[in-house]
Amino acid sequence: MIDMHMHSNASDGTDSPEQLLRNVQEAGINIFALTDHDTITGAMKMSGMIPEGIKFVRGIEFSCITLSRRKCHILGLNYDPENEAFMSALKAGEDLRHEKFFRRIDILRERFSITFTDEEIAHLLTIPSVGKPHLANMIVAKGFADNRADAIERYIDQCRTGNDKIDAEQAINAINISGGISVWAHPIGGEREPELPEDKFTDTLNELISYGLKGLECWYSKYEYAKCERLEDTAKRKGLYVSGGSDYHGANKSIPLGKLNAENIKIPDERLTIIRGVN
Repeated sequence: MIDMHMHSNASDGTDSPEQLLRNVQEAGINIFALTDHDTITGAMKMSGMIPEGIKFVRGIEFSCITLSRRKCHILGLNYDPENEAFMSALKAGEDLRHEKFFRRIDILRERFSITFTDEEIAHLLTIPSVGKPHLANMIVAKGFADNRADAIERYIDQCRTGNDKIDAEQAINAINISGGISVWAHPIGGEREPELPEDKFTDTLNELISYGLKGLECWYSKYEYAKCERLEDTAKRKGLYVSGGSDYHGANKSIPLGKLNAENIKIPDERLTIIRGVN
């Protein structure tokens, strides 16, 4: 079994790298990537923990925007973490995420009178890739919302923070230059996102290919099997690697490890050509 897209508590998952590895083993997955948002803290920790019989791939998920102002998420698989171009893109992503965090803190205080103590902010900043779920959990604890989803919808999604994503071209180039493989994650929409229309998908894909995109996440937990097959056909026509991932977040999302389509039908390993690229 293969799963090339999952998250730890270094970003917005709930499993520590240690717990995630145990869960990966229990799920029978023997090739996987840890792709936390805009950080490699969890992936680097995971690298030193892998037992024999399991193939681990260092991963990251960059939050990006294209030159035509389209948002997208780009996975980097098997990169060299010490490559100068990669480190530059990583720092850009981390800096923008921190700026977004503080803008949200300001807006929550000014617009909704939700305040955080210095100690609470310091605690949140211990998370390498602090994001919506972490703020939402604290908002719930303060009694402003019934649950995390309510806090995100009612407050955090109302905090317009402006451009907080790195250029897709920079992310793709950095991944490729570092010896990694750049993959467009959930290309027709991720969790809680509307499906991208066919024309916008095609335009965005062609734009990303012009930057040097190497792969497409065709098999994804939210997508019906038939849609995954159509994405696979597109990847083959475009000469891209076919990748697949669950987007597992532990308790933060109800997605099991290894789920690569909505029907949870097992995909033969040979169809996931990304394996050839990361070996």
